Amino acid sequence: MNILVLNCGSSSAKYKLIEIKQNRTLAEGGVEKIGLPDAFIKLKFPDGSKKQIDLDIKDHQGAIRAILEALTSDEYGCIKGYDQIDAVGHRVVHGGEKFSQSVLITDEVKAMIRECYDIAPLHNPVNMAGIDAIDAILPHVPQVAVFDTAFHQTMSKAAYMYALPERFYTDDHVRRYGFHGTSHRYVSRKACEMAGIDPDHARVVCCHIGNGASISAVVNGKSIDTSMGLTPTEGLMMGTRSGDVDPGALLYLMEKYNLTPKQMVAIINKESGVQGVTGISSDMREIVDAADAGNAKARLALDMYELRILKYIGAYVAEMNGVDLIAFTGGVGENQTPTRRNVCRNLTYLGVKIDETLNDELWHGKDGVISTPDSAVKVVVTLTDEEYMIARDTEAIVEGL
Repeated sequence: MNILVLNCGSSSAKYKLIEIKQNRTLAEGGVEKIGLPDAFIKLKFPDGSKKQIDLDIKDHQGAIRAILEALTSDEYGCIKGYDQIDAVGHRVVHGGEKFSQSVLITDEVKAMIRECYDIAPLHNPVNMAGIDAIDAILPHVPQVAVFDTAFHQTMSKAAYMYALPERFYTDDHVRRYGFHGTSHRYVSRKACEMAGIDPDHARVVCCHIGNGASISAVVNGKSIDTSMGLTPTEGLMMGTRSGDVDPGALLYLMEKYNLTPKQMVAIINKESGVQGVTGISSDMREIVDAADAGNAKARLALDMYELRILKYIGAYVAEMNGVDLIAFTGGVGENQTPTRRNVCRNLTYLGVKIDETLNDELWHGKDGVISTPDSAVKVVVTLTDEEYMIARDTEAIVEGL
């Protein structure tokens, strides 16, 4: 079964075509800068080579059409026709309280996704644009929605409620939802298997650390808490997102500088985090290089970044009454060896011990156990694969039709 996985962003559409029975990636890539004059599609081939083609792409339907044409082209394609695509799985960021698992996309499901527009205005509309594009181009191909928020629907009310007047929850659905759920679900289970631990009888702290970052507490395969909230802005310090900030500080700045809500949203989502503290970049690789060269702001940003991670790990260990495994994933979690080392050095009170040599070796596409055999807590670096999870969910739902 060939499953096309789509992840549509505001100006992009990433894709991966997976032959799911053998877990083979047939093709992957993405369209960037949709609607801009310098739009292009980037193709990645199984041998690791890449090609970029400039295109005139005005909207997401044009982007999806460009992806399908690339998959079936004589020069770059891997399938002969659209009829070789058996199903399409979509990453949908926000499912609200409506979806606790992946679902076949129907008219009713589309309506419920649209109902979440007000709490995910940057994500759900473009996710729907991808769904609508497939409807228009491949109307008979089944589609499945896999929600970032679904994995966290097992949180207790004590964990997901905010200490606000209850009417804001009952009337406006303001609560913690969490994100990166597909990654946390995959990584928490895979890391346990790598460490020889039964994931259905384990306490796991899962650290998805990248330009966007979140940490989850997973007990016996179920999420009981997570750092992101109503939006992906809450929690850890990120590339351009602030993470946790005293709301009083935001109100103070809005009043002092006469900022609109829209302006403040832009500040905390696009101008803050590592970028805001350093004024250099949102790319952690550049921040590490600058810190190594003696840049004080870059060093401060790294210290802040790592301290936030450490605080959430500590909080979740307390909430779970212990921990069996800590997993690192995401761009930084998989590749930034000093961050893993610095965080773990402050967890020795839990009996955490890592093999420094192994830790230094695991980056750039490598994963494995980095804790020592006598460590009381297993520490694992795990490559995430959200597309595979989306494809697996899509397969299960489509085969059940």
